[in-house]
Amino acid sequence: MSERNEAGAGRPVLLRGGTVLPMEGTRTVLEDTDVLVTGDRIAEVGPGLRAPEDALVIDATGGIVMPGMIDTHRHMWQTALRGYGADWTLTQYFVWFYLEHGKLFRPQDVHAGNVLAAIEALDAGVTTVVDWSHGLRTVEHADAAVDALRSVPGRYVLAYGNIQQPPAEWTTAPEFRDFVRRRITGDDLLGFQLAFDVLGDPAFPEKAAFEVARELGVPVTTHAGVWGATSDEGIRLMHEHGFMTPETIYVHAASLSADSYHRIAATGGSVSVSTESEQSAGQGYPPTWALRAHGIPVSLSMDTSVWWSGDLFSAMRATLGADRSREHLEAHTKGETVTHAGLRADQVVEWATRGGARALGRDDLGVVAAGKKADLVLIKNDRSPVSFPVLNPFGHVAFQAQRGDVHTVLVNGRVVKHEHELVGVDLAAARRQVEDTVSYLRAEMGEEAWRQGMNPDIPETKILDNPYTYTDYRSDATHRR
Repeated sequence: MSERNEAGAGRPVLLRGGTVLPMEGTRTVLEDTDVLVTGDRIAEVGPGLRAPEDALVIDATGGIVMPGMIDTHRHMWQTALRGYGADWTLTQYFVWFYLEHGKLFRPQDVHAGNVLAAIEALDAGVTTVVDWSHGLRTVEHADAAVDALRSVPGRYVLAYGNIQQPPAEWTTAPEFRDFVRRRITGDDLLGFQLAFDVLGDPAFPEKAAFEVARELGVPVTTHAGVWGATSDEGIRLMHEHGFMTPETIYVHAASLSADSYHRIAATGGSVSVSTESEQSAGQGYPPTWALRAHGIPVSLSMDTSVWWSGDLFSAMRATLGADRSREHLEAHTKGETVTHAGLRADQVVEWATRGGARALGRDDLGVVAAGKKADLVLIKNDRSPVSFPVLNPFGHVAFQAQRGDVHTVLVNGRVVKHEHELVGVDLAAARRQVEDTVSYLRAEMGEEAWRQGMNPDIPETKILDNPYTYTDYRSDATHRR
């Protein structure tokens, strides 16, 4: 057995002599520092640590050791369609997935997308992913989603959703309760959330789903502040009925008023920002500037590979660019000049790591410190001219690094990528599954519809301010800032 294969077999691991970013609340950088992992925990962090006799020693010299990155919102089931919607607007996404073709996905297609997304995440140093799985139109689809996540050695949170049924219907179905009993067992590597949106209908048809979440003791994650879909009215209804909690994750939150931000801040929730998506699809301008002004915690996410890149290096880069661009533009309209950037590189690295951990209520993730979970990433690429010099490590992670520079990844103390190669992953099998899904979808849709789907027509009879079909509610509130 090769040392690379042995790396995942429970041996202690010593990352030797790297530049460590502990992410413990400051811009601290620990140079020439070792990180020792035993079992599923970080045992020690410091210089010159003694390696246990059977340890795998990894030379981290010239590299950066940081916590595993955490994506708090990824529609993993859509990954088999990587890049298909590159030119879509958000409305075209709604047409394709919500109204027309999302219902074609079989359980094995959800499985294929989840497997590929999970592999892709590990390859890029994303050790925890919230699978915002709103394509679970049957429990068989949900079982397939979990089976896929179990097959790839990462850490996941299944955010169970179903865009083809009202939230009050699928959350109260006996088969859903049976699924939760069977599959959600408190495993440290598989968390659970409910994923549904609140449309702002005064009848509050989502109330029963919130009550199920409360009964089960699980968080809700919701697309909030999405231009043309969800608005301040949804936030107001959640707040007035007592369903805004510190565990709630508001995705995007890009088209909300100050009143809604105040409600989120006051109830302790957090926002998952998907900057690449918000910039291109049209949910609203990436709101990091407003979230910082209101003291709302931030995490990062990539949304869906049907459009965007599946790594958080791109998310960090895009977030810094969007926030700074707005800051400069605002200053220029006043005849002023920005002399100090309000958002710094270390802050987006924090959002990509500890920010995600906080959103998920996991204080044992997102930091490099003794006693914490050993979800770690070594960024090192001796074959790359971009790997040196490392003068500002936070800036290097945010602006210079990319997935090809991810040398080693550990999840729960297990080495899942080493020397730039994934460990224990059957990429060929994942490819075959995805090819089967693509072939199936093309055959079901027909070639003309498949080609047109990359730029779908908008149905003349459907007002797409509300892409859901369980209520006819419409409001111009989705178009107000």
